[in-house]
Amino acid sequence: MNVVTIINKKRQGLPLTKEEISYMVDGYVKEEIPDYQMSAFLMSICLKNMNEEEIFYLTDAMLHSGNLLDTSMFGIHTVDKHSTGGVGDKTTLVVAPLVASTGVDVIKMSGRGLGFTGGTIDKLESIHGFQTYLTEEEWMKQIEEIHVCIASGGKDLVLADKKMYALRDVTGTVESLPLIASSIMSKKIASGSKKIVMDVKVGKGALMKTEKEAEELAKTMIQIGKRYGVTVKCVLSSMDSPLGYAIGNGLEVKESIDALQGKFAPDFYELVLSLASQMVALGLEISKEEAEEKVITNLKNGQAYEVFLKLVEKQHGNIEKVDIADTTYDVCSEEEGYITSIDALGLAQISSKLGSGRENLEDTIDYGVGLWLLKKPGDFVKKGEALLRVYYREKIVEKEEILKSFRIEKEQKKGTSILLKYIV
Repeated sequence: MNVVTIINKKRQGLPLTKEEISYMVDGYVKEEIPDYQMSAFLMSICLKNMNEEEIFYLTDAMLHSGNLLDTSMFGIHTVDKHSTGGVGDKTTLVVAPLVASTGVDVIKMSGRGLGFTGGTIDKLESIHGFQTYLTEEEWMKQIEEIHVCIASGGKDLVLADKKMYALRDVTGTVESLPLIASSIMSKKIASGSKKIVMDVKVGKGALMKTEKEAEELAKTMIQIGKRYGVTVKCVLSSMDSPLGYAIGNGLEVKESIDALQGKFAPDFYELVLSLASQMVALGLEISKEEAEEKVITNLKNGQAYEVFLKLVEKQHGNIEKVDIADTTYDVCSEEEGYITSIDALGLAQISSKLGSGRENLEDTIDYGVGLWLLKKPGDFVKKGEALLRVYYREKIVEKEEILKSFRIEKEQKKGTSILLKYIV
């Protein structure tokens, strides 16, 4: 086979065979195909899309580019959770220990930040000493002991995605349904869970900008799951405004700790309750109402927080040392009124400028910088009152640029739920 021929075929919008897709993925993993050719291949997919069979072939090739975790020892009730990525989306840090506190096994293989969205592994690494890489034996032992593990993929799991994931981040090939679906599902299936709850983000601060796109992605992942005997349930949630209060790795860890101790932003609580209840219902094979009762109980009695502390301890983190910049300044409103919207993408880009995100493949990120919202949509703000706090080190952003992300009007708009739709 010829790499250029395959790239040209997809560039013309023609469907690729299983063999052609496998050839590209295998060749890239073996370093027989260089970055520049894989970049062209990924761009051709972005421009010309893939049909259902092609997406399955791509997922399968990526899945079998490495080993698969055997979680059969835990039975069929191991449940996983994934988000398609949003601004301030620290949900895993709360949901995973919360679900585990009810006795459901949660094996969570997470990634680093991609594009303007933060990664769970980056957030966890803001906790001093936290070990994000574990061997398969360490995963299994930890699940047996505390029912939860959050780690980066093992060195031999989904090798293709590790390389392609990083390349997509710096080549403008992040927002592509086939690439998103195959990346997510290859990792989820490789991690061994037979039941998965997906949080599919919709809006300005999401990869999927419209509800129609998000629903298509959800249905694609559900179909891929069926081919492997994996149950996938999807929650569509709004990402027009940042989730919760914090944007930035260390700050999001702080907010997660606050939440596990009962101090939730309303939108964050609503999403956590929905996702955790879905996972517990699947894991324990009970009704969503029974599951929700268990979730609320374990948030209130502190058991979820106790599991989080054990998770950090097991993975060698020091909960007393979370990287958060100690220099700050507040950005204040220049007018009075009700906040009707906060541009999630705008604030994500500002946080990235401070150093919390990657612009190039080789970039290192500053775990301690970011933004903390002091007001949310629907809140009333006076002129001169603080809208958010900026945590910075070397880089700063002009206040005028930040103010552009806030829309303030005289009339208050009716609030809407962060939850848009369930797709099963």
